[in-house]
Amino acid sequence: MPLAPIVLFAYNRPEHTRWTLEALQKNELADESDLYFFSDGAKNETAKQQIVQVRNYIRSVTGFRKVEIIERSENWGLARSIISGVTEIVNKYGKIIVLEDDLVASPFFLKYMNEALDLYEREDNVISIHGYIYPVKEKLPETFFLRGADCWGWATWKRGWEIFEPDGNKLLMELKDKKLTKEFDFDGSYPYVKMLEDQIADKNNSWAIRWYASAFLANKLTLYPGESLVHNSGFDGSGTHSGIGGNVNRDGHFEDVKINVNKTIIKEDLSARSAVIKYFKSNGGCRAKGLRYLKSFFRKTL
Repeated sequence: MPLAPIVLFAYNRPEHTRWTLEALQKNELADESDLYFFSDGAKNETAKQQIVQVRNYIRSVTGFRKVEIIERSENWGLARSIISGVTEIVNKYGKIIVLEDDLVASPFFLKYMNEALDLYEREDNVISIHGYIYPVKEKLPETFFLRGADCWGWATWKRGWEIFEPDGNKLLMELKDKKLTKEFDFDGSYPYVKMLEDQIADKNNSWAIRWYASAFLANKLTLYPGESLVHNSGFDGSGTHSGIGGNVNRDGHFEDVKINVNKTIIKEDLSARSAVIKYFKSNGGCRAKGLRYLKSFFRKTL
């Protein structure tokens, strides 16, 4: 099967962008993959110089079958940029792999993504593939499903992205009408509803919370790896490796972990869901931990 195009969204962090691309270049399928690089325009004068550095760097990047750069002359913001860019590329190719400029992928990331995209392409209940899983204490299956969708290194098909609903208020009303808010919040362990309410109130402009809600309400599933193939190099906002990827060593490099993609039962893994809920609850409590995480996670859209 043809490989899925990789789409990378970046703004004004040249160092993080370099980490992301250097990690991708180490993937065995990189030289067979097309890379589309969406570079957002400057929000203010301060950002202009860094954006120039990002664009100069990406023009020098090799190691992919093709590199195409889309430079915005105006600032679109992360949500508009991702929604528009994903729609454009997935409509053209039928499938897509998506990264942002602070997500560093394992050398096995592209293989996992492409194999899973091929394996579940005709399974309508599967909406997406995800590369990151929370560092839970429990041993998880090599791959498993959770309800909804996610955004730290992910992939989908045209049929999956067509479910995306941009109207946050419509999503929230449906969650409340169907009495699904507690389940949406992982049994009250994580404040996703709060994130959606803030998006509606223009306190953030998150596309990701709407992607999760769209998939959740459609009762669709996302495939997760038992060990992370992605970690976030800018999680704490300082540009340092946070080491939250589960199998990342102290130098910010991935351990030798490879995920074998074999067909599994297409239903939510309740044991894995329980492990995630336990992780949320054990890390400083639902409210405090969740809001700290969301503040960092969605800082680019605030």
